[in-house]
Amino acid sequence: MKLILCFGMIAMLSACAGGDRGLRDLRSNGGGPDEFRVLPMQPLTLPTDITNLPTPTPGGANLTDPRPNADAVAVLGGNPNALTPNGIPAGDGALVTAAGRNGVDPAIRQTLATEDAALRNRQTRFGFFRGRDRYFGAYSRQALDAYAELQRFRDAGIATPTAPPQ
Repeated sequence: MKLILCFGMIAMLSACAGGDRGLRDLRSNGGGPDEFRVLPMQPLTLPTDITNLPTPTPGGANLTDPRPNADAVAVLGGNPNALTPNGIPAGDGALVTAAGRNGVDPAIRQTLATEDAALRNRQTRFGFFRGRDRYFGAYSRQALDAYAELQRFRDAGIATPTAPPQ
């Protein structure tokens, strides 16, 4: 009887193992609807001048499409038209110029994605010994110590804001 109970407990524990879901894989594998993607539509309105209707643009925005970000900006008193990308804003021109002063790699996103995939691949070998969430362990050597950086800036004479105690 004890042998059967022992095998039963081992079977129950092995059923809990599941598969390795990778670093912070929060996606649901279910086929159900995603309740966070359901947005209410804007009410339909009849234009005042039916003879002067705008030309439809394939792939363009519809007047009844939901715009939650623009609605939130408008409610908070901002300009919702500022959310549409029209190039670099005037206030950010100096920042973009300073960031690109040494040249810009046009394939930086692909390079970083390849390097990140290689790092995660190296970290996942024998990862089942360390537990399921290996995000912080994989990137621990690339993380900054906020308090050491704060002290480094203070030692250099740069004015820094206060920080919470360690």
